[in-house]
Amino acid sequence: MEIAGWFGANAFNLLSAIGIIGGLCFTAISFRAEAKSRQVSNLLALMQNHQRIWQDFYHQPDLARVLEATADLKRQPLKRAEEEFVNLVIQHLNGVYQATRNGLLIKPEGLRREISEFFSLPIPKAVWDKIKILQNDDFAAFVESCRNWK
Repeated sequence: MEIAGWFGANAFNLLSAIGIIGGLCFTAISFRAEAKSRQVSNLLALMQNHQRIWQDFYHQPDLARVLEATADLKRQPLKRAEEEFVNLVIQHLNGVYQATRNGLLIKPEGLRREISEFFSLPIPKAVWDKIKILQNDDFAAFVESCRNWK
């Protein structure tokens, strides 16, 4: 009888507590789903920006040398358009790095390898060496670690 009496006296409090706990669980699940949805949305926006940058690259023949492993900067110095393009790629990469670091983006697969390959090319390497001092320390350290990645 004690249990029945206790339940009768505390039924409202028990049901209120169950309702509050259920509401908190539902809210947590909703937040988690929203975070995943936001990450996917951010990834799609990233992909769209990435595509736009490289479309611009392929529509400007004067930028073709940026991806040439044999580009000789002593014989033919860095052009302004090449420097601006690589700077744009670096700013895009910084955005990807910051979004990933803050949990706003699902970490892109193969990012370190892509960074390593890009910055091993003469023109991107020259531009990076010139502007890395202007970057946030943590981003610059990340790019440097990727450049040394094998």
